[in-house]
Amino acid sequence: MPESDPTTDLTTVAAPSRLSPRRLYRTVAIAEAVTWTLLITGMILKYVLDAGDVGVRVGGFLHGFVFLAYGMTAVLVGLNQRWSVGLIAGSLLTAVVPYATVPFDRWLERRHLLDGAWRRAASDDPRDGTAVDRMLRGVLRHPGLLAAGSAVALVALFATLLALGPPGR
Repeated sequence: MPESDPTTDLTTVAAPSRLSPRRLYRTVAIAEAVTWTLLITGMILKYVLDAGDVGVRVGGFLHGFVFLAYGMTAVLVGLNQRWSVGLIAGSLLTAVVPYATVPFDRWLERRHLLDGAWRRAASDDPRDGTAVDRMLRGVLRHPGLLAAGSAVALVALFATLLALGPPGR
């Protein structure tokens, strides 16, 4: 067995996560655009073709759920990538405009704002000392718990919003 080197940073030798910030953000951004298509199709079926409201109910349900998931993902990835508050807010606004999440993803990609891995360990960067960065590293060190906690929070928020009624009422 090789002797261990105490100066080795364990984050550099650990297996990289297959679900990088880029991949997570892109997947949810595309899903958000797909659910816009479902909702718009449902609206065309209902209001143009007078085919009932099942398409709007299903498309609206799926879009609402993915809309919230996109918001949570944009905040998580934005914090990890150290985006400005304005950029995080801009990413959230793209979910309101049909299909805007995909060109925004491409814009982020061109500017290398999705590059890098999850920041699970502190670095020499002075920003790593902030409370937000410490909390972020804490949750990123436990991806299973982060996923489960996010799913529970997403479902709870979605259920609360459903109980309050659909938008526009």
